[in-house]
Amino acid sequence: MAVRQSDAEWRGDLMKGSGTMRLGSGAYEGAYSFPSRFENGQGTNPEELIAAAHAGCYSMALSAGLSKAGHVPTRVHTTARAHLEKVGEGFAITRIELDCEAEVPGLDAAAFQQQAEGAKKNCPVSKALAGTEITLNARLV
Repeated sequence: MAVRQSDAEWRGDLMKGSGTMRLGSGAYEGAYSFPSRFENGQGTNPEELIAAAHAGCYSMALSAGLSKAGHVPTRVHTTARAHLEKVGEGFAITRIELDCEAEVPGLDAAAFQQQAEGAKKNCPVSKALAGTEITLNARLV
């Protein structure tokens, strides 16, 4: 199976240092810093990249499940919000909120919710983040 690689480099101390994160595919490279991670500074942060990975994985897993059940979606759009919070002496991603809307012709709401929950449980990123609370708001549009 596939092995994916990304890298990051940090220079300096925590508060005044800065770094760069780069996807192995070369599709993205961006700066990160203490302000971009813990405040509202410019640049990216690990939690934003985790949220993007989760949104992408969930959308694909839901599309796969729906298609396998004979309901090919027109569109699946997911937003993931990763919450970084102080826990004890450190920080943790305490929860991820998935918010999904999908266009699925001919599918009723109950069947959609069943597929949506299954995708949340079974997408590889959800499995990797099993120690984090994951909530889902999924709706047909």
